[in-house]
Amino acid sequence: MNRIYLDNAATSPLDEMVIETMVAAMREQFGNPSSAHAHGRKAKMMIEDARGKIAGLLKCHPSEIFFTSGGTEADNLALRGAIKTLNIKTLITSTVEHHAVLHTAEELAHSGLVKLLMVELDEKGHVNMDSLETLLSENPGALVSLMHANNEIGNLLDAEKTGEMVHRHGGIFHSDTVQTMGHYPFDLSKGHIDFLAGAAHKFNGPKGVGFIYISKRNRIHPEITGGAQEREMRGGTENVYGIVGMAKALEICYGHLEEKRNHIQGLKNLMIEKLKQEIPDIQFNGDAEGQSLYTVLSVSFPPSDSGNMLLFNLDLSGISASGGSACSSGSVGGSHVINAICPGTNRTTIRFSFGKFNTTEDVLKAVETLKQWYPSPVEAN
Repeated sequence: MNRIYLDNAATSPLDEMVIETMVAAMREQFGNPSSAHAHGRKAKMMIEDARGKIAGLLKCHPSEIFFTSGGTEADNLALRGAIKTLNIKTLITSTVEHHAVLHTAEELAHSGLVKLLMVELDEKGHVNMDSLETLLSENPGALVSLMHANNEIGNLLDAEKTGEMVHRHGGIFHSDTVQTMGHYPFDLSKGHIDFLAGAAHKFNGPKGVGFIYISKRNRIHPEITGGAQEREMRGGTENVYGIVGMAKALEICYGHLEEKRNHIQGLKNLMIEKLKQEIPDIQFNGDAEGQSLYTVLSVSFPPSDSGNMLLFNLDLSGISASGGSACSSGSVGGSHVINAICPGTNRTTIRFSFGKFNTTEDVLKAVETLKQWYPSPVEAN
């Protein structure tokens, strides 16, 4: 069976050029980048070349890029570091953030380190900007953590507008850009973002490596200590091959941003159109046809006896997708994002997420497969 992979928001396949770049680095360089001898210096040079490449693509200074084990560590470092170092008294976030942010925020609040406030959402799950303005005016100097695009429903945040609002009130803005990095251009030289998180495996790079952007305006203390690596921001021997692969993956993305976006947006549009045609009472969570990440489509299926088995049946049919996000797929309570925007729903949600290696045939096959459990009224008769 030729499987169809429609779960790119969970993780994406490695690009062949990334594999080649990493294998070459593995063969040519094994030195510890902290060592002063030639082998160490060569490894260190590879890391710094990667740092400079990523910084150049994001239009920031290389000294503002720090390598991590992934997006979760980057989010944790931003929130914990800012609150403990920058005299932050209030943290503003939303109920639909990734758990890397939400659970960290709740823990920090429970520990008494910060007051935690939740911004209101509109009917489609977007941040209510009037609510944010009110919270900021009542809590000047707050740390605001809002993701650029929701990993489950795909809603996009205007990061520049949000950052400008936060800064008007003397606050600091952190944005989890794990789902949008490699898909949208960033110009960090504009100064609207203070902290930003990225993870390589979301843009066809390797797992286990990511980065955090920390604006030079806001220096913080490390959370992982025990070494002077990453200019004493993150102890531990660097993942040299992962870092090299991540920089190559991002470079490839930036070389084909518009082409990739057009291709993937076409697949998403096609799936929306076909699902509307073929399945009665189909709905889409969030703002799927509006201000939405082009790689993610959260589909709400009508109540059905087969609803609880839909994800399992798709898997048996050779189609990989997620019931919400991969990070929460094992949770008993279901998706906290869907529960926040559709409380008490008895509909089944499946997240389909597309990548550059997907095809029109993948989408058509997926819709045809779904029709088995949701036949149209004509077919049912």
